[in-house]
Amino acid sequence: MRLLHTSDWHLGRTLHGVDLLDHQAAYLEHLVDLVRTDPVDAVLVAGDVYDRAIPPVEAVQLLSATLARLAEHTTVVLTPGNHDSAARLGFGAELMRERVRVRAQVGDLATPVVLPSEDGDALVYALPYLDPDVVRRRLDAPARSHESVMTAATALVRADLARRTAEAAAAGRSAPRSVVMAHAFVIGGEPSDSERDIRVGGVDHVPAGVFAGVDYVALGHLHGPQVVGSGRPGAGAPGEAGGAHGDRPATLLRYSGSPLAYSFSELHQAKSTTLVELPRGGGAPVVTLLPAPVPRRLAEIAGPLDELLGPAGAAHTEDWLRVTVTDAHRPPDLFRRVRERFPHALVIQHRPPERTGAAPGATQVTAAHDPLEVAAEFVAHVCGAEPTDAEHTVLRRAYEDVVALDRSA
Repeated sequence: MRLLHTSDWHLGRTLHGVDLLDHQAAYLEHLVDLVRTDPVDAVLVAGDVYDRAIPPVEAVQLLSATLARLAEHTTVVLTPGNHDSAARLGFGAELMRERVRVRAQVGDLATPVVLPSEDGDALVYALPYLDPDVVRRRLDAPARSHESVMTAATALVRADLARRTAEAAAAGRSAPRSVVMAHAFVIGGEPSDSERDIRVGGVDHVPAGVFAGVDYVALGHLHGPQVVGSGRPGAGAPGEAGGAHGDRPATLLRYSGSPLAYSFSELHQAKSTTLVELPRGGGAPVVTLLPAPVPRRLAEIAGPLDELLGPAGAAHTEDWLRVTVTDAHRPPDLFRRVRERFPHALVIQHRPPERTGAAPGATQVTAAHDPLEVAAEFVAHVCGAEPTDAEHTVLRRAYEDVVALDRSA
């Protein structure tokens, strides 16, 4: 059984105001070429297909055309992430062809997409993004947290898997292989600046052990490709194939990562698509990373302006750039001169060297900072004292309400 795992396409996203749709189309063309030239049993897209709840028309058209082309060669399973509108992405799911399976309903999460094989079926449990405030009561989850709702969801998955495994044994068939698709922040994952905060109740993490008992977990949300989990039974694996526990290998949890870099924090990430092979006989999953195309390289350069405009910048004239000019005094016509040399510069900033003995300047707040920590520092600056526990609670709830409002747009 061969599966392609991908996620976080974010169709319709921009990078510092630059439209990325042509670059996203280049990746999707690459994905179609992969399944055309080297057949797979399914393509799994683990959430954040679009970048926002109401995507641009061009993004919808690109997705529609891509799904039609992929479905000529394989089965496609899609789930919504925290950026998608589950209702909009799932519209018409019941009418789509058999080879395009959009799983956007919480009620379907324990009903797998069955991929038949002579060596035993593979069961793909496709979980949509589970917002605790939206799905907690439907899943009878005891707490308002991502861990609680994901624990409830995976318990339903394991119950269905156990029933189907027992039926296969009774019929003399091979035990089915199992895959869970999930869009979540699993403990141990390394985030980037470009993922949207999903915390609820002050917590955004899910323990890897929640996914125990399945063969492979196809994760979405974090943009860097990576394995998560410690290798203990049900908590992922230290290597690509997982560790053994009795007769069953440990669950392998992996983020495929985004196909493009969506922030300068992803500068050094090697983008790829994850090929997962589930060998016959119940062996551990084998993973191969297939490099994604790089339509335009992301880079950063720093130094005095004259040096950057000279040989030091020659290799970066076609790159998307973050340019930091370090002259002691701001050079005249800084932006014009930089853009003439580097037409694809996205960020241009002047940062003179710090003078010895000079008073520290204001801290620059970027997307990498925790919004709640920034708010708490502001309260401390204005009031002369750290926020109380009650004030922290108010700040957190206000922030989560704003994030929830944005998700519902």
